[in-house]
Amino acid sequence: MANLQKIYSDLDLTFKALPVTKDVAMRYDDQAVVASVRNLLLTNFYERPFQPNLGSNMSSLLFEPATNVTATILADEIKNVITNFEPRVRISNISVELSPQGNGFNVFLKFFIGNNTIVTNVNLFLQRSR
Repeated sequence: MANLQKIYSDLDLTFKALPVTKDVAMRYDDQAVVASVRNLLLTNFYERPFQPNLGSNMSSLLFEPATNVTATILADEIKNVITNFEPRVRISNISVELSPQGNGFNVFLKFFIGNNTIVTNVNLFLQRSR
């Protein structure tokens, strides 16, 4: 019989209620870790109370000229924030490419969760917002 134990769990930040129990929905295992990585990458410094160092400088980098140098700095920033704040993840590959229109960056992130041997992919499109 398969082991149905859930290792990682987190709240679903859409705060959808479960239809029967009316409780907030949960995310488990891979979904929880992927959501955590996305949240870390999209969090700015000083956004979380009492944790001023949590987050990244990515939003301010999006207002820099869209060049390959900025893409390299973004990749380093992504690596730093995941290494420092997400111990469940081992990064395999980070690729940041300038979008063809030049109005943002495509981020392709590959990582392993825990001791898992299956690669998890996260794709993000980063662009400026006012």
